[in-house]
Amino acid sequence: MQLRHIGEIKVRNKEHIAITVPLCYSNYIRMTAMSKLKHTFKTDVLFKMLFTKYPGSLKQLTAHLLRIPVSSIGEFKVESPEMPPDGVGDKFCRLDILMTIDGQKVNLEIQVEDEGDFPERTLFYWARIYSNSLRTGKDYIHLPRTIIISILDFTLFKGHNEYHSEFQLLEVTRHHRLTDKMLLHFFELPKLPEIADKDNLLHLWLSLFKAETREDLKMIEDMGVTEINEIVTAYHKLAQSPEFREMERQREKTQMNEASALRNEREKTEKRLNKKWKGIVADKDAEIKKLRRQLADLNGV
Repeated sequence: MQLRHIGEIKVRNKEHIAITVPLCYSNYIRMTAMSKLKHTFKTDVLFKMLFTKYPGSLKQLTAHLLRIPVSSIGEFKVESPEMPPDGVGDKFCRLDILMTIDGQKVNLEIQVEDEGDFPERTLFYWARIYSNSLRTGKDYIHLPRTIIISILDFTLFKGHNEYHSEFQLLEVTRHHRLTDKMLLHFFELPKLPEIADKDNLLHLWLSLFKAETREDLKMIEDMGVTEINEIVTAYHKLAQSPEFREMERQREKTQMNEASALRNEREKTEKRLNKKWKGIVADKDAEIKKLRRQLADLNGV
């Protein structure tokens, strides 16, 4: 097999003399695999902890996702920034980030796995946030504009190359907008360009979520964009913190307990079914024997 030369690397030989050797693709793959990030920007617990601890970076990220100037944002509040330690890892635990931005409700979430129902789930979350925003005694006209932003690590809309899709409520023939109070944004990471554009901050921010190795992050850091490097530094600090490690431990414990509970329930169900079917089989065997005796009597045997 021919090895593709993709560069050079300096190493030391037995005499400790530095020499330059070709870096081939197979060696590069092995080196990259060794530097794979244990926790990425897509790690749900790290994602919420990081951006609620650094709201300035969250504000910048959200502004780029909505394609608005950061300076245009006045009111900016993170709703329920606390982490539920006992619920981390539970399938009903929401680790998205709900914000109020200039009177609008904006929900930002990461989704790694395609479970086949993401559009329906998105509508459900939008409806819940929208309806829960109506205060007692207020008219429907006071319901806030509600925006869902979803960063996806899978392809949701196949057959289209655009990584950003925006949905609103429109009339199907005239394309007249019914209301501006529903906005759904989807950002599909697999459709991002392979090489991040230094002059496109939205690309750079999304590239952080796509990064899987230390080399990926280093390449983005080397572009020298201040707001990006600040959040990368914060990411490294948080990923090594006792607080985050404890959250991860709680999540692993919850997931293990849930898996154990499911396994036990499955075993109990199997036992109940086996007992039930054994009883059915025994009843059928007894009925067959009875019919055979009746048939034997009729035949005079």
